[in-house]
Amino acid sequence: MPLIDLLSLAVEKTSTSAKSRKGIGFGQIDALAIGVTPEKKMAKSALSEFLGKSGSSELEAEMGKWPEFAAKAGEILEITYSGENFPKVTRIYLVGTGDSSRDAIRKAGAAIGRKVKLSGKSVALGLPKEFTASKQISTFVSALLLSQYTWNLKSESDPKKKVAHLSIIAEREIPSLEADLEAARIVSEAVWNTRDLVHTPSNIKNPEYLAKFAKSAVAKAKNSALTVHVRAGKELAEFGGVRAVGNSSPKPGPRVIEISYKPRGTKIPHVVIVGKGITFDTGGISLKRPYDTMMAMKSDMAGAAAVMSTVLALAELGVKVRVTALMMCAENALSATSQRPSDVITHFGGKTVEVLNTDAEGRLVLADGLAYADLKLNPDYIVDIATLTGSATLGLGRQYAAMYTRNQKVAKKLYESGEISGDRVWHMPLIDDYKSSLHSDIADINHTADKDGFSAGSVTAALFLEEFVGKRTWVHLDIAGTGRSEVDAGEYVKGGTGFGVRLLTEWISSL
Repeated sequence: MPLIDLLSLAVEKTSTSAKSRKGIGFGQIDALAIGVTPEKKMAKSALSEFLGKSGSSELEAEMGKWPEFAAKAGEILEITYSGENFPKVTRIYLVGTGDSSRDAIRKAGAAIGRKVKLSGKSVALGLPKEFTASKQISTFVSALLLSQYTWNLKSESDPKKKVAHLSIIAEREIPSLEADLEAARIVSEAVWNTRDLVHTPSNIKNPEYLAKFAKSAVAKAKNSALTVHVRAGKELAEFGGVRAVGNSSPKPGPRVIEISYKPRGTKIPHVVIVGKGITFDTGGISLKRPYDTMMAMKSDMAGAAAVMSTVLALAELGVKVRVTALMMCAENALSATSQRPSDVITHFGGKTVEVLNTDAEGRLVLADGLAYADLKLNPDYIVDIATLTGSATLGLGRQYAAMYTRNQKVAKKLYESGEISGDRVWHMPLIDDYKSSLHSDIADINHTADKDGFSAGSVTAALFLEEFVGKRTWVHLDIAGTGRSEVDAGEYVKGGTGFGVRLLTEWISSL
């Protein structure tokens, strides 16, 4: 399926005067969205700014029929329009921006995005005077873009033609607006691409498919700072975890995909981001039960898709940070070559692990990636991201990802990046008292880390992964809750969310 060009959006900035509108296509606008704050005077001001006195008077009268409209974040009032300033416009959407915080602005943008989703309309966004910062505008636009996402394999459908186009009407020159809008486009498209991969059925999306996709994406980027290397077959001899999981599906077998972005510069930080890429998870011999829990398992490679999209977005943004993305790709199938409970495998670097449950396969492929990053890539930071444990959702639900790290400064910065980007994380503890759960009588450690009955599956999974990072500054992001949404809500649609792309892009860009 071809990737959707999100910015067939016509982003234009101009004065709001009728004179300056001439010749720039505002006569083709189908709908007008005006952001308003809860104060009545702000709504009136916004109307008069964009519609002129006569048009605003008519709409103010119309608004009087809806006294319950309070301009709360994401609240929409839809009004008919027949004024001359916008001859094609028949609908005006007043959307509440609440307290104008980032969260409120995202809700407003998502509400408009859903209102015009699949309409193919050309929508002009009228900005209230309070929107003086380009970051406010780009946050709104990002939410609008992400809430419009759609995906299917129906041959007669072409969602590309149905994406609503957006024009920005600004009263004054806003510093950095164009650059921030372009960044919003790049990151939003990266999230869309991630969602596309997550939604692709697993009979199409095997490890070989992801490898070819990565090669194609790097080639299309036409960026000399980007390279890609795919390991398969004999090249995976030292990657014991990847082989143990992936050999259950020998055709095409597992892949380790390494995408490197090396911008020019001498003293720049190096970040390695490692993504779990299980293209389908049956649970292996420890078969998932009930069986319908497998239906969502095509999304078990969301971490790998996120790290690929992140490194490509950072390259397009020209961020001066070296980034290596490792996609640890395998299918966890049930077959004659599946690994067995009680097997002992040797990971990259030599650590041995006793396998107790083949449905805890994600940490096995991640362990190889983390050890490889530590021993071969000499990074300043290692971050892994994975749909790893159902336990992560028990305390945090689906709005926050579980974040594990011993570096308080990094944790604080990632938390702030999550609040800014909308991909929120919560710092969880690495509890040393729980390390006894890793004990094995026959190997260095066991991989399920469920001995001694601590009942902290997300914590003990993180403690297992920590065994493979040496003394590096390391962060583990468990996105089992946030990587997939069960409903259409806000910027998310039902299915893959693309979680992690915005977070990692924001954080790495700030280094």
